[in-house]
Amino acid sequence: MPAESSRARSTNATRDRILDVSLEVLGDNPDAGMGDIAAAAGVVRRTVYGHFPSRLDLIQTLTDRAVTEMTAVLAEVNASAAEADAAWVEFIARVWPVAHRYRVLLALRRGEYGEAIHSLLGPLDELLAGLVKRGQDSDVFAQHLPAGMLSQLSYGAVFTIADSDRTNGSLGARAATITSLLMLGVPEPRALVLVDGL
Repeated sequence: MPAESSRARSTNATRDRILDVSLEVLGDNPDAGMGDIAAAAGVVRRTVYGHFPSRLDLIQTLTDRAVTEMTAVLAEVNASAAEADAAWVEFIARVWPVAHRYRVLLALRRGEYGEAIHSLLGPLDELLAGLVKRGQDSDVFAQHLPAGMLSQLSYGAVFTIADSDRTNGSLGARAATITSLLMLGVPEPRALVLVDGL
């Protein structure tokens, strides 16, 4: 297979830089436009549109990246023989940097791009629901809500704390993990033992 040309490497590097900058810009202002992203990336708008023909294309690409990263972590954690609550703790610990980086997707999911983001998050949502169902079946997690809904609420709390943490940095992964465990119905003493055991 031929080596990647320097032009292709440069194009890919520019695309990756635009995506990384987009996360920062949209994280500060979910309503930021393509011009704002171009300026922050140090390129002209035409360059951004050359890689992403619309804002929706950019958002979908960011969502694809997030789903790929988070699904890989969750699939690996799910494959372990750990109790569901311990698996959840490991997942949050490993995915926290990813959730923190992609926290803007939570805000965008509530807006005009909600349907597109929701459909792309489907595989991750299914894996999360499967983990919660496993915990419900073994009486580790509460059963007052269906697994899919309970997993979304609990994982949504992680994103909410990641977003709040951006401004003051006082909460972090520990708070997100404990909060999500409590929402899943894990007793606080057990949640503290699990988190402190990391």
